[in-house]
Amino acid sequence: MVSVAFRDLFVASAGAAGSLIGLLFVAVTIAHDRLATIQASRVRASEARTAFLNALAVSLFALVPGIGIGWTALIVSVLGLLFVVASLLSLWRVRRSQLGAIRDAAFLIGLVVTLTAQLISGVVAILHPHDTNPVQTIGITVIVCFLIGIGRSWELVGGPSISLRGELSDIARKGWHEHDNGPSDARP
Repeated sequence: MVSVAFRDLFVASAGAAGSLIGLLFVAVTIAHDRLATIQASRVRASEARTAFLNALAVSLFALVPGIGIGWTALIVSVLGLLFVVASLLSLWRVRRSQLGAIRDAAFLIGLVVTLTAQLISGVVAILHPHDTNPVQTIGITVIVCFLIGIGRSWELVGGPSISLRGELSDIARKGWHEHDNGPSDARP
């Protein structure tokens, strides 16, 4: 069982994870057509689900009296890493027909780093059950799982994306001003 100092974090995380999983079901319903035809969209949905389920499982098991968080973190991180391997194989299979698939493979790296940190922290928590440092790291990985899941869900539903790299690319490609219409982002 985790110390009282972490209890509020895991209570809040469990509630948030449950809500976000529910919203993911709505997002999957909205993106159904893309999920049927685009493998990268299926991977995005599955990555979000994996991240949210990881956060939910770790948070709920952390609240069960007498159960150490180390084993839960270890098991869900291994399952998550197996998901990443399956996703990479899936994206590799469609790489020629769906060109965006390789880009999506790169986004899985963040999940790999998070799950690896969680796995290592789970092992340390098992070996040193009274050490709070691995519990703190596991708590941080739960938060990072939320961020990954939210980001992938946003992409799944086609939410707008503005990035510095994208904006600089557009500027370089189009120039600061369009020759005929004035500034490219002129508003009425």
